[in-house]
Amino acid sequence: MLQNRVKELRARHGFTQSDLGKQVDVTRQTIAFIEKGEFSPSVLLALKLAQALQTKVDDLFWLEGEGKDEN
Repeated sequence: MLQNRVKELRARHGFTQSDLGKQVDVTRQTIAFIEKGEFSPSVLLALKLAQALQTKVDDLFWLEGEGKDEN
């Protein structure tokens, strides 16, 4: 299963789900589904999210069991 830090980094940057969605050209609902792990983004969307959240894709998304800190 794909894990992520989207919600954590979005909050750190002071973005709402709608704010982030507008930056990466998706809906607020898409951001919510990604944060809950109910939707796996395309490579293009993952790159856009990482850029908007000023991080690397592999620091934003990882496969469950890779040993990343899931806080």
